[in-house]
This record gives sequence, C-alpha cells and structure tokens, in this order.
Amino acid sequence: MAEQNDLAKRNDSKPTKFRLTPLNFATAFFFILAGYIFINGAKITGTTYQHWSGTIGLIFILFGVVVSLLDIIFRNFFAETKKLWIVELSFITLVLIIFFLVK
Repeated sequence: MAEQNDLAKRNDSKPTKFRLTPLNFATAFFFILAGYIFINGAKITGTTYQHWSGTIGLIFILFGVVVSLLDIIFRNFFAETKKLWIVELSFITLVLIIFFLVK
C-alpha cells in the first residue's frame, strides 16, 4: 500500500510535457499528404503520375520524419513554449522565403 502511495505521489508531481508546436502541425500535414498521395495518386495539372506516386509519397514521409526530428532538436534547445513557438515559426517563415526565392 505504501508503494502505491509513493507511486501516486510521483505521478502527481510530474506534469505532462506534451506541447503543440508549429512543426507538429507541419509533420502531421506531411504524413497526411503522403497518405493521400498513396491512396489517390499524385496528380499535377490533371495528369496522373502512375509510376511516380509511390516515390512522391515516400518523399513526403521523409519530409515528415525530418521535420519531426527538427522539432525534437528545437524542444531540447528551447524549454519555454513561447520561445519555442517563436523559433519554429521563424524557421518555417525562413524556409518558405527561401523556397519562393528559389522558385
């Protein structure tokens, strides 16, 4: 009985560390997009890419894994949620700006 009380105290004293961040949403977006491409196929300008749909889906899964690892790295460097959001939103903005400049 005493062991159960100690275990309950330990569980009560530790708050959960689940935090939603912008890169979590980006990871979910990439995984959902990869699933959509696997199910419906990749279509650009109405033309279906029959042989490339699996490859494009795997690329989006790779993007999701990389973004997820980046999220874990940023969480280790920034403990406060507010700073984490600012850094991750800045990172996403920087990537979008570079993408549109290259495009």
